[in-house]
Amino acid sequence: MPRVWGAREDEVRAEYACDGLLDRPQENWFRAVTVDAATATVFRWLCQLKVAPYSYDVLDNPGRRSPRRLTPGVEQLAPEQRVMRIFRLVDFAQDRHLTLLLDHPEGRTAFGEFAVTYRVTGEADGRTRLVVKLVVGGDETAAQRLRRSLMAWGDLLMMRRQLLTLRKLSERQERQERQERS
Repeated sequence: MPRVWGAREDEVRAEYACDGLLDRPQENWFRAVTVDAATATVFRWLCQLKVAPYSYDVLDNPGRRSPRRLTPGVEQLAPEQRVMRIFRLVDFAQDRHLTLLLDHPEGRTAFGEFAVTYRVTGEADGRTRLVVKLVVGGDETAAQRLRRSLMAWGDLLMMRRQLLTLRKLSERQERQERQERS
């Protein structure tokens, strides 16, 4: 199912900062991974989304490779900052979440409106859950429902790659920091 990938039932039922941001929400999509790294490390890599999308760079980053090292300064967050070129930061809590709105001149695309929360939460075993909720809104026409259905599959493909890349980079960062402390 393209609307939920990797998210647990309690994560699907939870409240997120993106809830209530759209006037006409139609669907919720969830993507999630478990990361063997501290929440602060994972959150720091989320801040990198201001620099690049970390998905399929050929498609969504004009062929430039998303940085594999942390970019100094991008962890300094402020409302209205651009994220992945097509979103703007509307809310955040340090080491907890980034919440974004699609930043399109009309506030929507042919696929609708989007509000997104990237949330990190610590697990009892020291790992981190990285959960993304996308609220998709817009008109409720047959054509719009079809476009949203197609977009759900495309988003799943892209977001899966993004989350797996962020997991890999966060875990690598965590290993490097552990080695430096030893």
